[in-house]
Parts: sequence; C-alpha cells; structure tokens
Amino acid sequence: MNISNQRKIGAILSYVSIIISTLVQLLYTPVLIKMLGQSEYGLYSLVSSIIGYLTVLDLGFGNAIVVYTAKYRAQNKYDEEKKLHGMFFVIFCFIGLLAGLLGIILFLSVPTLFGSTMTNIELNKMKIMMLILSFNLAVTFPFSIYSSIISAYEKFTFQKIMSILSTLMKPALMIPLLFIGYKSIAMSVVITIVNIIVLLSNYFYCRKNLNIRIKFYGFDKALFKIIFGYSIFIFLGVIVDKINWSVDQFILGSVSGTVAVSLYSVAGQINTLFVNLSTAISGVLLPKMSKMIANKASNDEITNEFIKIGRIQYLIVFLMASGLVLFGKEFIIAWAGKDFEISYYIAIILIIPLCVPLIQNLGISIMQAKNMHKFRAVLLALIAIANIIISIPLAKTYGGIGSAIGTALSLIVGNILIINIYYQKRVGINIVKFWKEIIRMTIPFTIPIIILLVIIKYIKIHGFLYLIVFGLIYTILYSIVSYIFVMNEYEKSIINKVLKKFI
Repeated sequence: MNISNQRKIGAILSYVSIIISTLVQLLYTPVLIKMLGQSEYGLYSLVSSIIGYLTVLDLGFGNAIVVYTAKYRAQNKYDEEKKLHGMFFVIFCFIGLLAGLLGIILFLSVPTLFGSTMTNIELNKMKIMMLILSFNLAVTFPFSIYSSIISAYEKFTFQKIMSILSTLMKPALMIPLLFIGYKSIAMSVVITIVNIIVLLSNYFYCRKNLNIRIKFYGFDKALFKIIFGYSIFIFLGVIVDKINWSVDQFILGSVSGTVAVSLYSVAGQINTLFVNLSTAISGVLLPKMSKMIANKASNDEITNEFIKIGRIQYLIVFLMASGLVLFGKEFIIAWAGKDFEISYYIAIILIIPLCVPLIQNLGISIMQAKNMHKFRAVLLALIAIANIIISIPLAKTYGGIGSAIGTALSLIVGNILIINIYYQKRVGINIVKFWKEIIRMTIPFTIPIIILLVIIKYIKIHGFLYLIVFGLIYTILYSIVSYIFVMNEYEKSIINKVLKKFI
C-alpha cells in the first residue's frame, strides 16, 4: 500500500477508533461508575492521572524519532537511521528504569499527599495501583521506539487497527471481572496486560514487516546533542499538556477529595474525545510535514495544507461542540447520572476555548518539522505555571468549576491569542487567511442551530431515545448545510467518494 493511501486509511481508521472508543465509553463508563461507586471511580481516575505525569520522561524523544527517521528516509541516510534507533533504544531502557523508581517514590508518598482527604482503605488501594501502573510504564518506554518507527514509516493501518483492538479488549476483559467483584486494582492489571500485548505486537511487526533489527552502534554525542536540542521543547510541550489536563484532578484530590475528582473526570473524558477527533488527521501528517520541510516547501504550500486540514477539522469539531452545548447536559445526566450534572458545565468551560487549538493542530507539526517549537513550549510552560497558581484557590472555593476556569484562561491566552500571532509573524502561516476561511464557514451553521433551539424550547429532551432522535436531526441538518453552503470542491469530492463506495 502506497504512502498516500496509508495516510488516508490511517485518518479513516482514526475516526473509526474514535467512534468505537466513544461507544465503549458510553456503555462502559456508567457500568464502571455503578460497579466501582463514585468514590472508587474517582480514586482510579486520580491514580491514572498521577502516573500519567511520568510519561513526560519520554522527553520528546518519541516525537524526535518520528521526525528524524522520516528525514533520514527522505534523504536515503539509512546508516544514520540505524544509529538513531540503536542509541535511543538504550536511552529508553534507562528512562524505563527511572520511571519505575519514581513510581516507587510515589507509592511511598501516597499517605503524605492524600492522607488528609482519604480513608486507609482508599490509600492502600491507591498504593497498589501506583505499583501496577508504574510497572506498566517502565515496560512501555523501551518498546515505545517501535511505535515511533511505525509512525515514521507511515504504516498507519496496522497502528490504528491495534489501537481499535486495544480499545475493545479492555472492557471485554474487565466487565466480567467487575461482575465477579473485582474493582479498581483489577482494572490496573487489565490495562497493563493489554498494553504489553500491543507493545509486543509493535515489536514483531517491525521485525517481520519492516525488517527492523535494532542494534547499538555506540553513543553519537553530536547526534544526541542535535536531537536533544529539538526534543527538549517537545518535552516542555508535553509537560504543559499534562499540567493543563491532569493537574486539576491532582489539585481536586488534594483539596476536595475523590468525589470532586470523579465529577471532573467525566468532563475530562468528553474533553479527551474532542482532542482525539482533531488529532485523527493531523496525527498522521507529522512525517509528511517533515518531508515537505526537508524538501524546501514554500510558506504558501504550507499555509494551503494548514487551511485544508484545518477546514476538515473545523467541520468535525464545530459539530461536536455545538452538539455538546445543545444536548450535553441531558446527555451527561442520562449517561452518568443526576449527580454528575455539574460535569456538563465543567466540560463546556474546558471545551469551548479548546476548539481553536484543536482545528489548528497541524500548526504544531509544522513548527516541529521546522524546528521552531521552542517558542510555543516556553510560552505554554509559563502559562501552565500560571494555571496552577490560579487553579488552586479556585478549586478550594468552586471545586471542579474553579479548576476548569483556570485551565480555560490558560488556553485562551496561550493557545489562542499569542500562538496565532506567532503563526502569522514567525512560522510563515497566513493565519489571517485561515480565519477568513473559518468565519466564512461558520455563518451558515447558524441555520441548524436556530432550528434546534426553537425545537428544544417547545419539546423537553429527556433520556437517550430523545437524545438519539434530536441528535440525528441536528447531524442531518448540519451535514446538509455543510455540503450545500460550506464545503469546497475538495471536501465534497471526499464525501462523494465515500458515498459512491457505500452505494
């Protein structure tokens, strides 16, 4: 299969993965909440969030491997590629050991950090889960290089299929255990087992299909210095993401307890869905952008690619965001229960400002390919620190709503206002042209929104049946308006091809 088809199928499978993941969450999360209880569900979410911080030990090397492997392949530098893989496999082994040691430190620190807001039973469960998930992460690091290689070779079909299988395997294994009586600790074990299966699958795929044999050819200090200078700012960006999307749960766990964490976690799952929707396309384009930059693509070519992908992302993100505003409250009540109504307001506060960086995600890949991501990393690191300072007092006073406000403010200042100026002034993306396109696209969408607002005013939406019916009505109206008034010829051609194949 050629590279172009791999990208297309990779993007399609990304959306299939998102749809399956969404359906799994819709069916699986209420079962989890019911079987675990609100408190233990919050406990598991908190542990996952804390262990998630250790993933930053990657230091941006995974991303750097994708970029430099793609560049070396474009330039036919296969010896340099082999040296790169061998050196970073050893580095990832050391990082895995470090992750395991830090996990043990977190295990020992649980009573100090959370003893004032949790019972002894909760603390003991938390400590066990810390050990299990720390082991999971320690094993993941050495094998993560194979996932980066698969991405750099643009073998997205295999990668996305494994993602889909992983999504399905977790509830398939866990639901029977829940009914038997196992709870959050068993969930941690299941997640670890599924992850190891995926890691081994990547390893064998690289050996058999890509003929990858990783060997250590010595430590190239000059190469490491170049890549470290690139990856350190990827690392800063990852830290920022972890702070923005995980620190709120840590703060709430410290000042409010596990119930507040569970309320925020439900909103966080919806937020994750939005992020996945936007990265389904841009996530498969980093190798392509790296090759374009290596081949001296012009700013106009890069801007056109940015706008082309941004328009498609906008069509998807705006449908989801407007649907959340219209139906989100009743959906969360029907899905998670009346006790989680506040999660709707948390989700709205987080997601509305998030929509802008989501439709501009390709800009991150462009900056990384141009090695211009230093500014964004430093800027957002400063903004993230401000987020923590703001969120602590807000969380104490307003709980999850307060934490969400702190995160939203950081998004607006850093990811929207300042970064768009940087795109225009330094990166070479014509951001003014981009926003003219987005504004032109937005105006026709007022039609289906107004129609639904009028209907909702007179008909009370309650329960999944009403949500499905009105959600379908809105989606159909949105799709018709999109096709007739919004889509350009390229976007219509994509729809036409899909319809022809379906027919």
